[in-house]
Amino acid sequence: MKKNQSKWLPIGLSLAVVTILFLLAGPLSADEGMWTLDNMPMKQLKEKYGFEPTPAWLEHIRLASVRIGDGGSGSFVSPNGLVLTNHHVALGQLQKVSSAQKNYVSDGFYAPTLADEIPCPDVELNVLISMEDVTTKVLAAVKKGMDPVKALEAKKAAIANIERLSLKKTHLRSDVVSLYQGGEYWLYRYKKYTDVKLVFAPEQQAAFYGGDPDNFTYPRHDIDMALFRAYENGKPAKVAHYLKWSAKGAADGELVFISGNPGSTNRLMTLAQIQFQREFAYPLRLKYLERMLVVAKKYATKGPEEARQAAGMIFGIENGLKVSSGEYEGLKSAGILEKKAAQETEFRKLIDENPQWKAEFAGAWEQIAAAIEKQKLRLKELYYRRVPGMRLGGIALQIVQMVAELQKPDGKRLDGYHTAELESRRFRLFSPAPIYPGFEEALIVNSLMQMTEELGADDPFLKACLDGKTPEEAAKALLAGTKLADPALRKRLVDGGPAAVAKCTDSFIVLARRLDPLVREMLKWQEDNIESVTRPAGEKIGQARFNAFGKNAYPDATFTLRLSYGAVRGYAMNGTLAPYKTTFYGLYDRAESFDNKPPFHLPKRVAEARDKLDLSTPLDFVCTGDIIGGNSGSPVINTAGEVVGLVFDGNVESFMGRFFYDDTANRTVSVHSAAMMEALKKIYGAEKLAQEILGE
Repeated sequence: MKKNQSKWLPIGLSLAVVTILFLLAGPLSADEGMWTLDNMPMKQLKEKYGFEPTPAWLEHIRLASVRIGDGGSGSFVSPNGLVLTNHHVALGQLQKVSSAQKNYVSDGFYAPTLADEIPCPDVELNVLISMEDVTTKVLAAVKKGMDPVKALEAKKAAIANIERLSLKKTHLRSDVVSLYQGGEYWLYRYKKYTDVKLVFAPEQQAAFYGGDPDNFTYPRHDIDMALFRAYENGKPAKVAHYLKWSAKGAADGELVFISGNPGSTNRLMTLAQIQFQREFAYPLRLKYLERMLVVAKKYATKGPEEARQAAGMIFGIENGLKVSSGEYEGLKSAGILEKKAAQETEFRKLIDENPQWKAEFAGAWEQIAAAIEKQKLRLKELYYRRVPGMRLGGIALQIVQMVAELQKPDGKRLDGYHTAELESRRFRLFSPAPIYPGFEEALIVNSLMQMTEELGADDPFLKACLDGKTPEEAAKALLAGTKLADPALRKRLVDGGPAAVAKCTDSFIVLARRLDPLVREMLKWQEDNIESVTRPAGEKIGQARFNAFGKNAYPDATFTLRLSYGAVRGYAMNGTLAPYKTTFYGLYDRAESFDNKPPFHLPKRVAEARDKLDLSTPLDFVCTGDIIGGNSGSPVINTAGEVVGLVFDGNVESFMGRFFYDDTANRTVSVHSAAMMEALKKIYGAEKLAQEILGE
C-alpha cells in the first residue's frame, strides 16, 4: 500500500502530510471500510489475510445478498427464495400482520408449510443485478459557468433520465447513486421482489434479550433472526445464487466478510459539517426523540392492545436514542474535533501545494461553511415543520404531490416522484397495513403541541395545520373526517389525478393541499441555498481526494451494497477481556443472575428447552468488520462463501463509527450460525426449515 501510494506524493512532502494522507486515504492495516464490490482492497486482503476474492466469488455474494426496504439487509439461504434477516428488521412487518388476537412480535411465528406462510403487506426486497459507472453522463449535464441552482437542476434531470431509460430498457429498479461526495455516480440495477411472506421469527424477548439495557453492549445473548420467503408468479422464487450454511460457524481469529447495505456514514464530512452536527443537529434530534418516546410510552399504558400498537415505535425510538446519544457524547469528547481539524488542515495544505489543485478546489470548504450558516437561520423550521401524525398525514401529502408531479416532465419533478421511483412509491402508498386511529391522534396532538412550543403560534405551517383549532380539536377533526386508512380510496384518488384530489373533501387531503405550498417552499429554499452549494463543493472535495489518493479509499455509506471484512476477535473492555463468543450457558446464567426478571426473563419456550440444548453452542460473537445502521440482517460469510453468522448490532465502542473507525474496540455483534440451527431445531421445532437451510 505504501509503495503504491507514493506516486501521488509531491516531492518533499512533509512527514505530517504523509501521515494525514494515510488517515484520509483509508485503511492500511486496520479492518476498516465499507467497500463497493467494484473496488475491493485486494492487495490489503492478500497481504494481511492471504485471501483474495475472485470475480466469481464476489458475483455470487452480490447476487445472494438482499436489501430489505424496511431499512435492513438479508441474504438468500435456500434455492427456494428463503431470506435470512433480523427479527428487528422484520419487526415492522411482524407488527403489520399481527392483531389484538395474534401478536407475532411478542409470541413469535413459524410456518411449517408454504400454505402457513403469511403475506407481508409492503416489504420490498432488492437484489443488485448490475453496476455501471455513469459519472461522465451526469457531470456532462453541467456546463461551464452555469449558475449553481441551474447546475443542480441539470444534474438531477440527467440522473432522472438515466434512471428512466434504464428502467425502460431492463425493467429493473434503477437508482443512480452518488459516491465519494459526488466524485463518482453509479447506476445500480435491482431485481425487485414485492410478493414476500413471513416464514419464521422467534419471540422478541429471545431476539432482543436484555432489552434496552443490553442494546449496543457486549457480551450479548440474542437470537435476533427472522426468515422471509420471496415469491414470483405465486410460487417460491427459484434463485441460482444463495448462501450455503456453515454448521460449524465462525471461529476465533477467522477472516469473515459482511455483505450488506450500510445506511449512512459521515466520515468524509468537513470540520464545519461535523461542528454543525455536534452543536445543532444532535441536540435537536435527541430532544425530538425523547419527547416522542414519552408520548409512545404513555399511549402504551392505556392497555395491552395500545401497547402492542406502540411497541414497534418504542423499540425504534429507544434504539435511535441510544445510538444518537452515543454519537453525540463521542462528538463532545476531548480531542475529536481537534483530530478532524488537524486532518482537514493537512489535507488542505496538500491541495495548496499543487497550484492546479488549489485553483480548482481550494474554496470548497468555505462554501460549505457559508451554506451551513444559512441553514442555521431556518433550522427549527426545517426540522419541526412536519406533517402531523404517523401515517395518514404523510399518505395525504404523497397523494397531493404525486398527482401534481405526474403532470410535469420527468426531469422537473420532485425527488421521489421520477418515473423510475414510482412503482416502489405506489407499492408503499397503497399498502394495506393497518392504521390505528388512537395512536395517530396521540401523535398528531404531540406534533402540533411541539410545533407550537418550538415555532410559535404565528408560524404559517402550524396555523395551516391547526386551522383555528387547538391541537386536540384539530386531531379529532382530522380523524373524524378521513377515510384514507382505506388503500382503495388512495388508489382512486391517484388514478383520478389532479381533478379528483382537488374536489376531495377528506380532512387529511384538505390539510395536505394547505401544507403542500409550504412544503415546496422549504424544499426549494433548501435546494437553492444549501444543496446547490454543498453538493458541488462536496464534489470538489471528493475530486480532490481522487486526485490525491485515487480509489484507495472507500466512499461513505449510501444504503447500497458494500462488503466489509475483519477477523473474529474479542477485545479489551472495562479492565478485562470480552470473549469472541458467548454461549447458551451464558444466556441461562444471565437470566438466573437477574432472577428471571424483565428485561432478563426467558420466553417460555426458551426456558423449557434448556435440557434439550447443547449449552456450549456458541450463541453470539464479535468481529472487527466495519458496519453501521442498515447492516442489520447482513450475513457474515467465511472465505468459502458460507453463512457463519448474522449481524444484528455493534458494541458501545462502535458508536463513533459514523465518523471514525477504531479496530481496537469497534466490534460487530452477530448471531452464530450454530446457535440459529440449535434454536430452530430444539427450541422452535422448525426441523423442516432447518433442513431446507442445510440443504438436507
